[in-house]
Amino acid sequence: MNPRHLTLHQLRIFHAVAQHGSFARAAEALHLAPPTLSLQVKQLAGTVGQPLVEQIGRRIYLTAAGHALAQAAADVEERLRRLAEDIAALQGIEKGSVRLAILTTVKYVVPKLLGSFAAAHPGIEVAMVVGNRDALLQRLAANQDDLYILGQPPQEWDVVSEPFADNPLVLVAPPDHPLARERAIDPRRLEGEPFILREPGSGTRATMQRFFDALGVRVRARLEVGSNEAIKQTVAGGLGLAVLSAHTVAAELALGELVQLDVQGFPLLRQWHVVYPRGKRLSPAAAAFKDWLYAHRGQASAPARRPPAARRARGRSGAPASTAP
Repeated sequence: MNPRHLTLHQLRIFHAVAQHGSFARAAEALHLAPPTLSLQVKQLAGTVGQPLVEQIGRRIYLTAAGHALAQAAADVEERLRRLAEDIAALQGIEKGSVRLAILTTVKYVVPKLLGSFAAAHPGIEVAMVVGNRDALLQRLAANQDDLYILGQPPQEWDVVSEPFADNPLVLVAPPDHPLARERAIDPRRLEGEPFILREPGSGTRATMQRFFDALGVRVRARLEVGSNEAIKQTVAGGLGLAVLSAHTVAAELALGELVQLDVQGFPLLRQWHVVYPRGKRLSPAAAAFKDWLYAHRGQASAPARRPPAARRARGRSGAPASTAP
């Protein structure tokens, strides 16, 4: 095979096929007709001289030659992106792009900061992906983005991790829960209470589990739900308690749809981290956004608040009722 016979267009198409594992989804991403994309891959295989993919059911799998070509296509794509950034850097940070991947929990804060950054730097293109921890770790492993916002960086990976904002976790319940009006609740009283949990692997779930395990409190999982929005609705419906980021429940607490229980040891304090592979060269635009996050970190902090029951108790006694934020 003569590599000079390959075209950038073909490599970009095959890169999309490798990423999506599907001709149809790759065609949709590239705004091509599926037959056109399929023909391009067939011609590319002819140029290489070996099959590049095999189809089992509806899923596309890469052959050994396909894996080698996919890696080369990814390398070329990354090098072209860096070339564009180098050219943009010659024009200052007002040109270029930022690719950001954030946890679903962070979507209540970081998009606002990204929006204000884009307004201040209209020449910079911004793109953002929102996903759960597993999805972000997959993207991090593939180096698909400039920066990642995670609650718990992967300890075993060679990455740069810098905390930039607090992420307090609070325990919420439906407004009519028997403990809603009590103060300084002993966590052991939650033994056997039904909990609505995030999926395994969630940083919020792991932090909550460590807290209760240390006290010997058994958490009874009633449901596992994959989104914060669904958890909030489930708790409001009276099916159980939940531990969530204070950012995710601010509106529901203000409206009285949920209440924050005044449990000893809560809030559980976590932090959000800016993460990227060690050795990665950040573009001027990405570095500028990272600096923007730190300069505006105050906007990413959850407002201090006491559980409603604690505020009523303080009004009666005149003494502070809770240390919860």
